[in-house]
Amino acid sequence: MKIWDRLARKARLRAKAGLAREARVRTDAVDLAGNDYLGLSRDRRVTAAAAAALDEYGLGASGSRLVRGTTDLHEAFESDFARHVGAETATLYSSGYMANLGAVAALPGPVLLDAHAHASLHDAARLAGFGSGTFAHNDLDDLERALAELRPAVVAVESVYSVLGDAAPLAEIRALAAEHEALLLVDEAHAVGTVGPDGAGGAVAAGLGGDPGVVVTATLSKALGSAGGVVAGPVALRRHLTDTSRTFIYDTAPPPAVVAGAGEALSIARSAAEARAELRRRAARAAADLEAPVPAAGVLSPAAGEARAAADWAARCGDRGVAVGCFRPPSTPDHRSRLRLTVNTGVGAADFEKALRVVKEERP
Repeated sequence: MKIWDRLARKARLRAKAGLAREARVRTDAVDLAGNDYLGLSRDRRVTAAAAAALDEYGLGASGSRLVRGTTDLHEAFESDFARHVGAETATLYSSGYMANLGAVAALPGPVLLDAHAHASLHDAARLAGFGSGTFAHNDLDDLERALAELRPAVVAVESVYSVLGDAAPLAEIRALAAEHEALLLVDEAHAVGTVGPDGAGGAVAAGLGGDPGVVVTATLSKALGSAGGVVAGPVALRRHLTDTSRTFIYDTAPPPAVVAGAGEALSIARSAAEARAELRRRAARAAADLEAPVPAAGVLSPAAGEARAAADWAARCGDRGVAVGCFRPPSTPDHRSRLRLTVNTGVGAADFEKALRVVKEERP
């Protein structure tokens, strides 16, 4: 069929430009690619909690949250996470992507997004069907201009950005949003567990915990080493999401065992001050060695030239037993190809030093 011919031609063009992608089976390489910042996905306390729940509840949730999928574990995690980030309530989703889609679509539009905000936030604004706009990354002057022009109901940002690893000036953004009677949605995907007091995230660190004008979203798949997503905010938000959020109503709930593991990981992360300090030390060391800005948490993305050079750099590291990420357009908001390193304190110190040396030696 002609449609398959067209798709095959597009694939050849992407490959020629160095933009072909492939899902590769994970190996036992030193992990500087995954988002398991605190090494909790393999922590024996976390896996034991998941195993116990697996025996008690079975493998799957067996239904959506409103049909059969809600267990006492789901509700306990929601209460615990809300306390952790200083919110009144929290609502658990099957992934961080679904949480962002559910939150943005359920809130009133239009939405104004930081240009570097996570793809799921931009996708959510488009799928919601109401007007949206962007402002230049972390540019308060451009945000003020955009607020006056668009008059948004929601301003959406990340607390720690997933590509460049820098932090948003949340207090200043919240003040500007408040002047225009807009909610602030903060995606804490890369900050929960790694930033703020007890790893409570960027909003709490900025003094915005419990602010009724702030909605927090997060994933459980990064520093908590699990899977799932969560939206936290006022009681009225939970009521609204339960009644109207399509990715909550129609999606199967996260498996109870996964939620149990995430709950144990959240408890461990609260007291992981030493691991967070080590994360900062390693991130600063990597930034100095690779001549990159010091990141706000565990994400470091040194520029790599054009797309093929970035892919080749990542491949050479992989050949030497070091797993690294590779970001190429359209995944990079600034349209520059980058290697993406994520610090994982579950990796031994000697292995980390060796892996960093490999990355430096293979740099084009």
